Amino acid sequence: MNNKEKIFVRKAAPENSARMVESIYGCKWSLTVYQLLANDVNRPGEMVRNVAGLTTKVLNQCLKRNVEFGILDKTVYNELPPRVEYQVTAFGEKFLGILGQLEALQDEIDGAHTHI
Repeated sequence: MNNKEKIFVRKAAPENSARMVESIYGCKWSLTVYQLLANDVNRPGEMVRNVAGLTTKVLNQCLKRNVEFGILDKTVYNELPPRVEYQVTAFGEKFLGILGQLEALQDEIDGAHTHI
């Protein structure tokens, strides 16, 4: 083998981040939740009231998944009635930036297909 030849190991896909993106896009409400949070709608009851077709059960599953991934943070206030609020974490901000880049890439792909 001469000095210019290199041995490369097969590069694997980023398994955990790819699974996270797939899971978030697989939940049809996650992107809506991010939009709500960006507009200061951060309480579950408020979210359900602001989105037609969104149920409390489905929202809670979506929020739980986002908290588990570290995209959202949940704050429970010790009040009566109980108050819960969600906010995007620093990691979540990075993740939402990546989702924005994916959306821009899709727009570019869609634009290229309209010119064919």
